[in-house]
Amino acid sequence: MKFLHIADVHWGMNPDSDKPWSRDRAQAIKSTFSEVVRQARIRDVDFLFIAGDLFHRQPLLRDLKEVNYLFSTIPEVQVVIIAGNHDRVRPNSALISFTWCPNVTYLMEEKLTSVYFQELNTEVHGFSYHTTEITESRLDRVKPPLTQRIHILLAHGGDAAHMPINKTALTNAGFSYAALGHIHKPELAADFSYGYPGSLEPLDKTETGAHGMIAGEIHSASMQIASLEFIPLSKTQYIPLVVHVTPATTNGELSDRITEEIRTRGTQHIYRFRIRGMRDPDIVFDLQPIIQHMQVIEIIDESEPQYDFNKLFTEHPSDMIGFYIHALTKEDASPVEKKALYYGIDALLRTTDERS
Repeated sequence: MKFLHIADVHWGMNPDSDKPWSRDRAQAIKSTFSEVVRQARIRDVDFLFIAGDLFHRQPLLRDLKEVNYLFSTIPEVQVVIIAGNHDRVRPNSALISFTWCPNVTYLMEEKLTSVYFQELNTEVHGFSYHTTEITESRLDRVKPPLTQRIHILLAHGGDAAHMPINKTALTNAGFSYAALGHIHKPELAADFSYGYPGSLEPLDKTETGAHGMIAGEIHSASMQIASLEFIPLSKTQYIPLVVHVTPATTNGELSDRITEEIRTRGTQHIYRFRIRGMRDPDIVFDLQPIIQHMQVIEIIDESEPQYDFNKLFTEHPSDMIGFYIHALTKEDASPVEKKALYYGIDALLRTTDERS
């Protein structure tokens, strides 16, 4: 039996809503989901498992129709879905009365239920969220029936507020595979007993690295995983980078270095830069043009001015600058104390310059 496993699609979300590329990111979510459906067809899989948060919020009827159309293009693939905390089932949800195409099964109950696909000798177990949180560990004692079937578990959780999961207990539960969702970082169990595909597309600057789906195969005789792999699909990544500067670094040089780094790694990605090191006290880095013209979500300037404190103390022995240097200069200064010294002197010198 061959399957694809995805989760946390968040159809309808607008990542980086305050950025000019937000609409492109929203479309990327839909495009990559469409690619998953295409992959299900060309890989000739038997199942597509969706472990919660297919939708970012309560889906509108038009969203359900769009997604259902995609499922209708793979009639030979059994699609099994559960709701996560974002798209939880509500009494007035359009999900309740919606008619899915024949190859789609939505395990909508709040308690664990299952559906058996006889021709594939596979029983899929799962339940949907009906509340925003599930704080109890519902899976600790869940075990499949003692039947000669492939048993798949669909579950959404993994943190304190959303169904804490004891991974050791889950590994020993006896399922052929546990298809998990909610954690947005990909993770495969060492023994392939469970997997998190992560979010299908990266959804914010904390979701670095590759994103995509899990493809697996279960041996029909042993009913155990024969192969399992994470397959990257997203074309865009959030990439955090550190750029080191020296007192010789000018604003123009730093701009050129950052621009070249973006072009080398790919302009389709979204970047977060941290500037570190010692800079010339007279230099103020202005990188706003880069932020305006490239996909840079944030530039954090952690550089520090390189002051000659001995020279400054000699020049200001009895004023506020000298007193400040004397009070904070010590050999065992902590990083916080050093920053206080740099920033304090910088502020005092700027005040002096403005008054002169």
